[in-house]
Amino acid sequence: MISPRELPARWRRLGTAVRRPARWQRLDPTVRDLPFGLLLLVLSLIPALHRHGTQLGAVAERPFDMLAAVAAVLESLSLALRRRWPVICLALVSLGFAVDQLGGYHLVAGTALPFAVLSAGAHLDRHRRAVALALTAAYVPLALALHRYGTEPVDEFLTFYLVLALVWGVGAWLRATRAAEADRRIRVAEESRSAERARIARELHDVVTHHVTAMIVQAEAARYLTAAPDRLDGALSSVTDTGRRAVSDLRHLLDLLDPGHGAGAREPSAGRIRGLVEQARRAGQDVDFSEEGSPAESAGSADLVAYRVVQEALTNALKYAQGGRISVLVRHGGGEIAVAVDTDGSGGRAEVPAGSGRGLAGLRERVGLLGGEFSAEPGPDGGFVVRARIPSGSAR
Repeated sequence: MISPRELPARWRRLGTAVRRPARWQRLDPTVRDLPFGLLLLVLSLIPALHRHGTQLGAVAERPFDMLAAVAAVLESLSLALRRRWPVICLALVSLGFAVDQLGGYHLVAGTALPFAVLSAGAHLDRHRRAVALALTAAYVPLALALHRYGTEPVDEFLTFYLVLALVWGVGAWLRATRAAEADRRIRVAEESRSAERARIARELHDVVTHHVTAMIVQAEAARYLTAAPDRLDGALSSVTDTGRRAVSDLRHLLDLLDPGHGAGAREPSAGRIRGLVEQARRAGQDVDFSEEGSPAESAGSADLVAYRVVQEALTNALKYAQGGRISVLVRHGGGEIAVAVDTDGSGGRAEVPAGSGRGLAGLRERVGLLGGEFSAEPGPDGGFVVRARIPSGSAR
């Protein structure tokens, strides 16, 4: 039975154990590869394991001596270089293996040769073909010498060579797999950056275009109110309020892009659509607004998308149907938010810059990502109609 007082200490030990692999991965590859080489060296020095290692050919066995120790060191400790300098590792291990086999020591450290070949195939970036040919060229005289001093058939040496070639092939496959994974990660990162840039562009378009369009329309209307100071003052106040909202929304957008800078970012929701309607009315637009059903407690991104649909529709109305009658309907229920914005086409066109089409295309993409439906098309009376059905994930 573990007492409550012991739990913090146990959790600390568990956390240390979890962090240990990450700390090990941060070490230099030479340091991480050295323990295996030391293990092979120790096993090669144990008298009971002498002449129990790799044996190629039938050279007469010899007792362990200083030359055997040199061969053991070359074969085993060189593995510490297998990832940082794979060619040097392969050359030293191959030299030690040749001394081992020609001397008849047959050390356990001879096991290092396949690992050196595997590492060269997996980690060598340049001159791979030259290294493979050099290894083959070095193996041929070794095989001939072992065949001359022994009585083993030639097919044994050929089989050993094919095994080494297979090990090299496995290393090459590992290298190709690692490169493909690195390319995939780069591609995913690029796609993520592109998607983030597109999201930022959509947010900037939605925030800036709506408020600036309203300010242009309000300022244009103020030009004709110079003879009515009271109405002029109201129009200019409306421009000021719209500018403040634009600055506020831009600040909140910056908070979304850099959460650590601001105190807390907030996103527009379907509940703030009434504020958009009031702003359009202050700009001189005749807007009827109705809302049916109760908003879901947690509609996720659907709230923001519904807000943007109404915002873009009202912005287009200010641009192309100034003074016309607009009806906005927002309906909650059935696990979705339905938005309908109708313009009757009776208004005149305001002198504002022409649109780029980015807004409607961005809305269609947003709604589609949530599995909804979006349409924007001319109305029967010369206006336009915007419809959106946005799944909210909460049926009521």
